[in-house]
Amino acid sequence: MPFLRHLAFIVCALLAGLTPAEAQQRAPLVLAAASLQEALNEAASAWAAQRHPRPVLSFAGSSALARQIEAGAPADLFISADEEWMNHVAAKGLIRPASRVPFMSNRLVLVAPVSSAARLAIGPRFPLARALGAGRLAMADPDSVPAGRYGKAALARLGVWPAVAGKVARAENVRAALALVERGEAPFGIVYATDARASAKVRVVGVFPANSHPLISYPLATLRRSTNPDSEAFRRFLISRPGKAIFARHGFVPR
Repeated sequence: MPFLRHLAFIVCALLAGLTPAEAQQRAPLVLAAASLQEALNEAASAWAAQRHPRPVLSFAGSSALARQIEAGAPADLFISADEEWMNHVAAKGLIRPASRVPFMSNRLVLVAPVSSAARLAIGPRFPLARALGAGRLAMADPDSVPAGRYGKAALARLGVWPAVAGKVARAENVRAALALVERGEAPFGIVYATDARASAKVRVVGVFPANSHPLISYPLATLRRSTNPDSEAFRRFLISRPGKAIFARHGFVPR
């Protein structure tokens, strides 16, 4: 098993663009929510510019990442897009509790293809189902993925969920939901504000009221199995003022 874990680490490093020699320097392996791609890549590059091995980043839905951790993924840090999936791995004794911190927050938005002229004012019982027509609403899976769960909660609070539940195109993560709208395969989608900001192919139709869904929270923690000497230093960099400033530039809200 130690050999297989080491081999998995090297494979992840190579996929991330590192040479075998760089991988041997034991760069931290970070499992992070899909919505963090641009910001976390910039943070990793900033850390590498300080003469550290560049962290290896693996992005997916928080639910998928939590299951990878349960399965023994040789990772060092976990950044979830909600507290629930961090609670899930914490309950199994898979993180170091003292390392856990609320890291960032975000906003939830309704997007449409940039070419769309659709207009909707988000509010109680707003006519989303009628606007969808025969089309579908792109969302991360509302049963398991944080962005989808936040979206379902917002639609339910606004009295819209019963009318659109049967029209949802369920995606494996928020970036997959965004891609459906970018390609015009869905007339509307629910994503984070930072996802919409990262794409030139969608436009924001409206912002969901903050009180319509639970607080969007990105907790960060070190995994109990981590033996990487650089992982704690990188964790501290992420939660430092310069680290948080990187995420703020991408639209995240520091906590």
